[in-house]
Amino acid sequence: MIRLAVRCSPEQAEIVLAELTVLAPNGVEEERGPGYVEYAIYGGEGELPELGEIEVAAGDGLVEVVATEVPDDWADRWQDFHKPLLVGERLWLRPSWEPPREGTVDLVVDPGRAFGTGAHPTTRLCLEYLLELSEAGEASGPLTDLGTGSGVLAIAAAKLGWSPVRGYDHEDPAIEATTVNAEANGVRVEVEKLNLRAELPALAPTTVANMTAPILRVVAEQLGDEGSRGRARRSNSGEAPSNPPPTPETVVLSGLLPAELNEIAAAFAPAGLAEADRRRDGDWAALLLRNG
Repeated sequence: MIRLAVRCSPEQAEIVLAELTVLAPNGVEEERGPGYVEYAIYGGEGELPELGEIEVAAGDGLVEVVATEVPDDWADRWQDFHKPLLVGERLWLRPSWEPPREGTVDLVVDPGRAFGTGAHPTTRLCLEYLLELSEAGEASGPLTDLGTGSGVLAIAAAKLGWSPVRGYDHEDPAIEATTVNAEANGVRVEVEKLNLRAELPALAPTTVANMTAPILRVVAEQLGDEGSRGRARRSNSGEAPSNPPPTPETVVLSGLLPAELNEIAAAFAPAGLAEADRRRDGDWAALLLRNG
């Protein structure tokens, strides 16, 4: 196993992270230090992006790229520091070797699979919103998870009562990870490979998207464009459906830096989605949007 660490200037961190997310679909580890932000990706020999791709992604903000070999017992070491997490006093997010917690919604995701375990602040923020929507009696009907990753949000939604739950991602490892994790949790999540930069699926009344700001901007543009909004999933004949999909009633967005909140909220306004709430967790933030 190899750890490839990319250090960049804080000013370039957003751009580098967005590009690395595309280059390294198995997840990105973040560390901040004085004058730099470090993103690390893991993989076997031949599985990681070429250094040239990394350097292009980082651009002028690149500080250094360092590759180090990870010890053979790396996977076992996860158990030394990967602990269960209680979200909203109700959702128990845990690895399989930790016991369930009585009186909570149990969600099991092991580390080492694609896209992490759900403990990142952006995921926690989304989970908090889903829990609050559930407590308000809104956990019913379909839900769409854009950029589903390991499927943590989709699985949590299914356990909270949304159905059907559909997840979309453009990477095969995400499709595989979501399928495996959903089966391990005993829930049904329909997952499909789709390049969200190119098109949107028909969105459910409740939609969640935990992605970086550049991708969310593209989603907002498509959603606000009447032509794109009317372009639902086409049938096998290639004909678009006669009834365009409606704008979601509730949208949860994360993967944002606090400084990006105003811009992203404004980007979704043309689609009729207005900011209802915002919150942050450390260096990350999330938005709750409502239709009308």
